[in-house]
Amino acid sequence: MPMRALRISAAVEAGSLLLLVLNLATVHLAAPASVLGPVHGCAYLIGIVLTWQLTKTVAVRALSVIPGIGTLLVLRSLRSAEAASQ
Repeated sequence: MPMRALRISAAVEAGSLLLLVLNLATVHLAAPASVLGPVHGCAYLIGIVLTWQLTKTVAVRALSVIPGIGTLLVLRSLRSAEAASQ
């Protein structure tokens, strides 16, 4: 379950960041930003917490705190470590 939640968190974090940047680059409306900002922040924090629960590796934990793409980098790192162990 934690890996599934981490994937969902990564998707929400990346999607909300994309929408925030698109809003900023185009019409710059306040309403979408006021909704998407907290959603993005919560997904970011959830990704950090889940990463710290899943792994004890310092390098992977450090990846999780990179704003915007940290959770995606964590998933990539965990997948490559899983593939290497098989």
